[in-house]
Formats: sequence, C-alpha cells, structure tokens
Amino acid sequence: MICNSKHHLFYGDNLSILQEYVADESVDLIYIDPPFNTGKYRLHTEMQVEQDDKGDRVGFQGKTYRTNKGETRKYVDKFESSDAYLKFLRPRFEEAYRVLQLKGSFFLHIDYREVHYCKVVLDDVFGRDCFVNEIIWAYDYGARAKSRWPAKHDNILWYVKTPKHYTFHYEEMDRIPYMAPGLVGKEKAARGKTPTDVWWHTIVSTNGQEKTGYPTQKPLGILNRIVKVHSSPGDTLLDFFAGSGSFGEAAALHNRSSILIDNNIPAIHSIMRRLKLYGIELVNANYESL
Repeated sequence: MICNSKHHLFYGDNLSILQEYVADESVDLIYIDPPFNTGKYRLHTEMQVEQDDKGDRVGFQGKTYRTNKGETRKYVDKFESSDAYLKFLRPRFEEAYRVLQLKGSFFLHIDYREVHYCKVVLDDVFGRDCFVNEIIWAYDYGARAKSRWPAKHDNILWYVKTPKHYTFHYEEMDRIPYMAPGLVGKEKAARGKTPTDVWWHTIVSTNGQEKTGYPTQKPLGILNRIVKVHSSPGDTLLDFFAGSGSFGEAAALHNRSSILIDNNIPAIHSIMRRLKLYGIELVNANYESL
C-alpha cells in the first residue's frame, strides 16, 4: 500500500498539547475513546496459543494447545466522582470544538455509565442543534450477569460543527446482510442494506491479527466506517486519547492524515508499531526517548 498521508504522534497531556500544537479549525474529523470512569483497575495479559500435544488447553476436536503469557498491562479507569470526570473532559471537549473545521464531525465513544452526563456537557459545548446521532455499538462477548440484563454495548455520540453543512459520504457506507433475506428478494439480499444507528460488530478477536494486546483496543471495522463516511481522502483526523492507535491505522488505510495524542507509554509504542506496517514516518513527535 502507498500511503501519502502524514501522521503526528504526541506523548503527554492532551489538553496542553491541543492548546499548543493544534490550530483553530484545522481538523476534519475527531474521534475519542477516553477512559469510561468504570471505577476499576483494568488488567490485560497478552496470550498466545499454539498447538501442543502436552498443552494446558483442549480445543476443537480434542486438540490440545499450550498457552504462552506475555506482557501484562494495567491502567486506572477511575475518577473521584462523576463531577471530577466531567471537569476533566469538558476543557477537552472545548478544545475539540475549537480545532474542528466547519464541515467536521466529533465522535465520543463512551459507555452507559457516563453517556447521559457527557451528552449534557456536549450539548452545552457544541449546541443541542449540533447533535446528530447516538450510535449503539452492540457486541456479544464475555461474561453474563445473572442479576440484570448483561451490558453488551457501547455508546458513540456524534456532533457536528455546522448542523446543515457537514461531511457525510452515504455512498461510502459498507453494506450489511439482511436479517431476513428471504423477505426482500435475491437482488436486494445480494446487495445488502446500509447500517442504522445500531452497529452489530464483534470485539477485537483475542487471537486475531488485529489484536495488539492494548486493554481498550477498538475494532477497525467500527473506525473504518466512521473514517470513510465522515471524512475525505487527504483530510486530517484527530484522536487525543489515541490508545492502541486504531483510529490512526484507519486513517492510514484510507489515505487520511492523523494527529494522535496519548500520555501512556505502552500506547505510544503500540501506535509506532502499527503505523510502521504502512511505512509511515511519524512527524512532530516527542517520544524518541521512551
């Protein structure tokens, strides 16, 4: 793949970096996936599995596998209170509004615990008329609660800078299968349908090629959809909670430039590894000594 885009990677506090390095109305699309304020310490251990007759796991058709544990990463997803969490996010939302160009879109990826509070703040920062959609990313993986309905979705809030004039490439939507193809005829069934505001998509596979080992990694399928529909080739994309670098990789895949910011050293290393696959030389970076 030939990638003509430019990618800037910054290590440090995203608020100060945004204020110092990102100009007014210079970004075409923003996606952020901040800590969800779950009140938990999250751990993730990299696991590799290979077939071994004396392994510790039994899989399909009775085959045995050996599990090799890799690096364990930990991060804190905890604020003193919801008020403290919103006080942390609000100035960053305000910076997002400042740097977003007039046709641009802003996406906040959050979960059910804080989405309602975040929407109130975003309505104030962007304006209620700039809210377009709440997208539900639904998946079906992990433990099942026995005392309530299991929470198996995330929330993605979409705001625009200008309500009547924003980038939306309908023709770039990926099509998905009909749930009842027999009801729509062969032609429509073969073409598929466009998605709604509920996106069914698996999480990142635990043993797939996409997996980086970063605890909060989001699937490229979700981010590719956002990038293709809400931006154009050559646009500049911003993620200031860049994490594993999925949004940066989606930008590179579709010939968009990106500005990526994170204050976590494993995140910086993950982003460097992922973008290196595309032969990308990161610019304006400040992480050489890490």
